[in-house]
Amino acid sequence: MLYRLFRWVFLIIAKVYLRLGVRGSENIPRKGGFILASNHVSFIDPGVLGCACYRPLSYMARDTLFDAPVLGLWMRAVNCIPVKRKSADISAIKEAMRRVKQGGAIGLFPEGTRQVTEVPERAEAGVGFLAAKLEVPVVPAFIKGAQNALPKGKKFMRPAKVTVFFGKPIIFNKQMSRDDVAQAILEDMRQLAAESSKNSK
Repeated sequence: MLYRLFRWVFLIIAKVYLRLGVRGSENIPRKGGFILASNHVSFIDPGVLGCACYRPLSYMARDTLFDAPVLGLWMRAVNCIPVKRKSADISAIKEAMRRVKQGGAIGLFPEGTRQVTEVPERAEAGVGFLAAKLEVPVVPAFIKGAQNALPKGKKFMRPAKVTVFFGKPIIFNKQMSRDDVAQAILEDMRQLAAESSKNSK
């Protein structure tokens, strides 16, 4: 209930303040677990994706963010999973897999942390591991314009035009290496970035 409440509040803000647009929402699976993989340039990316995707999303976020009383409470309310940085947090990975196996959706940022450039340049092997292990649809996504609303290093959001593009879902099998899967997801995200540039002209 709290997730839906926060989503509607942020959706109103996003529609008015960010002029949020969504392309390819028909590519979101109507049921069953799936992974949503997106580029990451701004703190608002999780909220923007949550508004653009009509199904609830869980996110994996660094555990230190949960230490702040208000922020930590909010992150738990919107289904975030704490992850220990600079270590293989097996418990967090297992929790993410459990949620997907139960029919939920996980939002991941394959680049690992916020980047300066909008077009994704790399993808960590972790996203490849989850995609191959779970054998569920992976929906590539590309957020355009978020860095104009809240760039890395800035504290206050400003009006901007933000659009989310969803690509067609793909399924990987366990025989593929995690690196190959991660690279394939990265290429799909780059393709969405190229298509978004064409649409904006």
